This record gives sequence, structure tokens and C-alpha cells, in this order.
Amino acid sequence: MSTIIWVDPATPLPCARQASMHGLLAAGADLSVERLTEAYRKGIFPWFNEGDPVLWWSPDPRMLLKCDELRISRSLGKLLRRIERTERQDQPAFQVTVDTAFEDVVRECAAPVDKREVTWISPEVQEAYIAWHHDGHAHSVEVWRDGVLVGGLYGVCMGRFFFGESMFSRVSDSSKVALVYLVRLLQRMQIRHIDCQQETRHLASMGARPMRRDDFLALLEQGLRHPTPVWPRGQLYQSGLFASQAGVTP
Repeated sequence: MSTIIWVDPATPLPCARQASMHGLLAAGADLSVERLTEAYRKGIFPWFNEGDPVLWWSPDPRMLLKCDELRISRSLGKLLRRIERTERQDQPAFQVTVDTAFEDVVRECAAPVDKREVTWISPEVQEAYIAWHHDGHAHSVEVWRDGVLVGGLYGVCMGRFFFGESMFSRVSDSSKVALVYLVRLLQRMQIRHIDCQQETRHLASMGARPMRRDDFLALLEQGLRHPTPVWPRGQLYQSGLFASQAGVTP
């Protein structure tokens, strides 16, 4: 049976392969940008309840979405085609943007859903990822309908790897729209993989699947050999291009 390792601010996180059979690896330390960067580079992420010590995880298997295996249902495809036909209009009903409302997306992801009283995205976690956003590595995709934020997701980009954190939806399929646009953007950036951390039916329905931790860590190591691409900010088209790149002012 694996022993949970206690770490303090001066102690490096252990190797992800030392995690327990359930994925729990270590406890303690902080959520500084430096600590989060170290953790993600090692294939480790924080997940804990508010008021508890920070817990560090590296589950086996690990849920992963390969961008070229994205699965789009018939109903979602119909919605996407409707959005694409109008996205270049001056005032489209639906609009997708990147990094224009990161803090709002994080707070929406933290909001109670289905009478849930608590969330792992505590104020401490929110502040940590907002700081990481200001540092240039955490990003959001926002879906707007008639100027109102109705869906989105946020995550972290390091090298040629994207780590998905959370998503929310206020209207049907809006979080799925955000994921599709994210995948198109990542493909433009030659990023092939999205870490989904833990298995959910929602992500499995879109093509994500479990992978052995050793295989995941090998893919991560390869992805981190490349420089992290620059993320523009503004309106994103379904092609993966930004409006500014297409010669259109957002």
C-alpha cells in the first residue's frame, strides 16, 4: 500500500508513479504558480475540499482526449454548423472567444450545479488559477449568446499539451461548443492532446478515453519538449483562427 507523502513549501513533489492505486500522491504545500507549474510538468494536479490540506493526484488510468479523436454528435454538429454560418456577422447570436472573461468562467465553473452545496473550485483554487492566467499559462474559452456568457471552459497550456480543468454550461451543449472550438484552436497550434484528468461520461461521449498513467506521462514528456505557443485573445472562429488573424476586427 502506498504512503501519502507530506510536502512543505521547500519540498519538491514526488514522482507521479508513487501515487496510490486511487491516484492520491501527496498532501501539503501551496498553490503558487511555481508549485502548480512543477506539478503539471510531472503529471500531477491538485484536488481537495475547502478547508483541507492541498491534495496532489496522479490517477491511473488517466483520462485523455486526442484532438483527432474528438467525437461530435449529430445534434451538436447541427448546432455547430448554425453557429459557423453566422459567426462572422457583426452581431452573431452565438460568439466564441478566448481569454476575454477568464475570471468569469472560473467562477461559473465553481458555481453550484444540481443542488450541489460544495465545489472543489474553492476561492483559494480560483485565486491560484487566476494568478496562473495572469502569468500566461491558464486560458479560457467563452461561449456567448446574445452577449450573455452561457458556457465555457478553462485549463492550462504547457508546451504542446493542454490540461483541461473544468467547464460549465448554462444552455444546452454550450460547454461542448467550447470544447470543439478549443480542439480546433489546439490543432492549429499542433497540440494533439487534452488531459481530462478523471473519467466522466460527458467527456467520454466526446471521444476521451482512459490511458495507462505510464503512457500518459510519456506523451506529456514529449509534449513538454516543445515551447508553449502564444495564445491570442479575442473572437475565435470554428476553423481555429482568431478574427484578427482572418483580417476581421473582433
